[in-house]
Amino acid sequence: MQLAKEQPTSRPNVNIIRHKAVCQKLQVSSAKLFDMVARGQLFKPFALVPGGRAVGWLEEDIDQWILERKAAFKQEVA
Repeated sequence: MQLAKEQPTSRPNVNIIRHKAVCQKLQVSSAKLFDMVARGQLFKPFALVPGGRAVGWLEEDIDQWILERKAAFKQEVA
């Protein structure tokens, strides 16, 4: 009797990106990124360690935000 092999579980690739990488991805300055977060134009980062100072964003969330901005822009110009 042959035992069934366990299939590896597919886990999503989770990438956390920090402030500098978000600035590069959005092509904005550090000051502009802080301003966008303060104005609510971009969501706040989350703490990487509870009670710690290091924060970051999920790269897929930033990518989704970019696509949403693109869609909103298309509607604004139409």
